[in-house]
Amino acid sequence: MSKLQDVLNLIDSNQPQALDRLCSLLRIKSISTDSEYAKNCVEAADWLVDDLNSIGFDAQRHDTPGHPMVVAKLFAGDDKPHYLFYGHYDVQPVDPIELWNSAPFDPQIEDTEQGKIVRARGAADDKGQLMTFVEACRAWKQVTGTLPANITLFFEGEEESGSPSLVPFMHANKELLKADIAMVCDTGMWDQNTPAISTMLRGMVGEQFTITGPSLDLHSGMFGGPAINPIRVMNKILAGLHDDTGRITLKDFYNGVTEPASRIKQQWAELNHDEQAFLGSVGLSNPAGEDGYTVLEQIWSRPTCDVNGIWGGYTGEGFKTVLPSKASAKISFRLVGEQDPDKIQQTFQQYVRDHLPPDCSVEFHSKDTSTATVMPIDAPEFARAHAALSTEWENDAVYAGCGGSIPVVGYIKSILQMDSLLVGFGQDDDAIHSPNEKYNLKSFHKGTRSWARILAALAA
Repeated sequence: MSKLQDVLNLIDSNQPQALDRLCSLLRIKSISTDSEYAKNCVEAADWLVDDLNSIGFDAQRHDTPGHPMVVAKLFAGDDKPHYLFYGHYDVQPVDPIELWNSAPFDPQIEDTEQGKIVRARGAADDKGQLMTFVEACRAWKQVTGTLPANITLFFEGEEESGSPSLVPFMHANKELLKADIAMVCDTGMWDQNTPAISTMLRGMVGEQFTITGPSLDLHSGMFGGPAINPIRVMNKILAGLHDDTGRITLKDFYNGVTEPASRIKQQWAELNHDEQAFLGSVGLSNPAGEDGYTVLEQIWSRPTCDVNGIWGGYTGEGFKTVLPSKASAKISFRLVGEQDPDKIQQTFQQYVRDHLPPDCSVEFHSKDTSTATVMPIDAPEFARAHAALSTEWENDAVYAGCGGSIPVVGYIKSILQMDSLLVGFGQDDDAIHSPNEKYNLKSFHKGTRSWARILAALAA
């Protein structure tokens, strides 16, 4: 315990230098979705390699057909456990730039009602999160000359652009990335004083489809009535995806849906989630999801189907009374438990085809699918991490669901055969992917201390 306390003391005293390092990384414009910034992604990868080598890691940049991967290793001993830590150094575009209060890549330290923050693109997603673990390793190395465990760091540069190089790289480098368990810091806390371990991630099916009727747009006065209208067809198909209770009507859709353990549901209930405040923050008042489930259950443990966009016909100023040739929509399914995303994709496409009237055809443009992931929270690593987090923060850690998807966690499971421990220190108001992104300095400081404690607890 004395070594851990020395590590924590060093983290406390080195916060100004740690913040300087974070700001240096935040100044790099590592936008992965725009080829104009490809050189900046290389710059960010090289920055990490240099910083990790200065700590004592053996760090290397691995070039890919896209942006580089960074892999770094520090060997602590044959008798030590081995952990893989994943993060990403690429960031989202900054548009709309006019909504930023300061330059996105000029980090600003600001005082807010929640305390000090650093504001910059990538502050919370994921550079600030990534650096909490790096700084914890730095402190352990400086105090003890080594780490409590063998550590492999794996930093990606394409997470915000669909990770096209990730799966091939993982398949080609299984031995390089092999470890006992993975740790991922790309999630958030329950609230500012309550840390969370994410226990489940929802999978994803995404579809864009276009229904075509007549061969060209038609005059609605001349053809309206006898000519089929693709928008009317689209509306009927989309409306039929849910019944009056909010359940999804696709055949066998709920196959593989599992209920959380009773103790997990009880813990969620004890969080006293304010559903009215949650919905009120976005101008709503009534839960619109599946009947019989709380808002948290709907977000964390139930599958969903949402229409993300619809277009067709004339949408400009004034009226153009056309009967459109085409209608298009984007739709996404969030999956849980053991739901099979490929089967659901096939079932949805067949549902659309089955509901097409004569003279209509459909074309699909599918996104890659991903399965849901459920963490083995009964494993001892989760109990140790829970205790470590609870010791560091004002409130005990909670096991929380996650409504989103983190595909790399599924790849870590399917390709590397490892479970993942998801611990993050983001806040709901961090504005990730939006203008004025920020990261609380409390999250940065206590997040670093948390990882130092978790490393000690896991290696004990």
